[in-house]
Amino acid sequence: MQRIGVIGGGAWGTALAQTLRRAGRDVVVWAREPAVVEAINRRHENPDYLPGVALDPKIHATAEPTDALAADAVLLVAPAQHLRGVCALLAPRWPTGVPAVICAKGIEQDSGLLMHEAVEEVLPADVPVAVLSGPTFAAEVVRGLPTAVTLACDDEWQGRALVEAIGTATFRPYWTADRIGAEIGGAVKNVMAIASGIVEGRRLGDNARAALLTRGLAEISRLAVAKGGRPETLMGLSGLGDLMLTASSLQSRNYSLGFALGEGKPLADILAGRKAVTEGVHTASAVVALAQRLGVDMPICAAVDAVLNHGAALEPTIQALLARPFKAE
Repeated sequence: MQRIGVIGGGAWGTALAQTLRRAGRDVVVWAREPAVVEAINRRHENPDYLPGVALDPKIHATAEPTDALAADAVLLVAPAQHLRGVCALLAPRWPTGVPAVICAKGIEQDSGLLMHEAVEEVLPADVPVAVLSGPTFAAEVVRGLPTAVTLACDDEWQGRALVEAIGTATFRPYWTADRIGAEIGGAVKNVMAIASGIVEGRRLGDNARAALLTRGLAEISRLAVAKGGRPETLMGLSGLGDLMLTASSLQSRNYSLGFALGEGKPLADILAGRKAVTEGVHTASAVVALAQRLGVDMPICAAVDAVLNHGAALEPTIQALLARPFKAE
């Protein structure tokens, strides 16, 4: 796997492209925005999404998706709620047998499908679909700071080939066959990160945040197991690791949104000031709907969804969580 295509020219797609160059791969990035294509090709930077970062001059950006599909593997880095549409656009041109690696974290709102389920409905049947997830801030990955991730793929040979293709000394993928666990960990931790930010923004204390994240991890694990995932996956990089990172730093779009909500800022105003997508806002309702279908109790996710998508006031929602009956851990 020498030539890798990257679908998406945002912060994460750009960081992955830089990582692939460190791994010695030939990289083509497809971006929708002409200004991003021009900046990467002419100035070797992406000021809209990763300002101040010098990119490898051999990264090639294109406005033509076919260029990025002429590859040995393709990374799908479009936002979760747009991934199906992007794949539908690419499907007629997708080369036979070239693996797709999903790098978006979320659950499809309209269908309740995980990302790999949605992608497999659209791409040709012979396309192997893998998932890349784990604790990653694009701004650190692009600078080459040490990072470990999960690469989930049903086929071990294919998964290990992808690990070798994208891995470097400072970007270390660990293979698993559990796509379900990896995806649910990556998706639901965004909702928990919003909840964690709310706790911090309202100055509820470190004890409260530790309790929230512990009980939140229990919710994530219950949903993953009910969907067919493995509980041990949620103790790894794409579960506990991603939750630790995303729910504790203002670098996280989801945590910082929750923090602003906790301080009393209106959701519409927070979102209006952002260029990048905050996936947890869209994922919250999909998580709750999926949990209801599977009969899984997820009170924290339900509370976040009520605040974000159903106009629930923050203070009574918090008090309702605290008033839940005591039960065994």
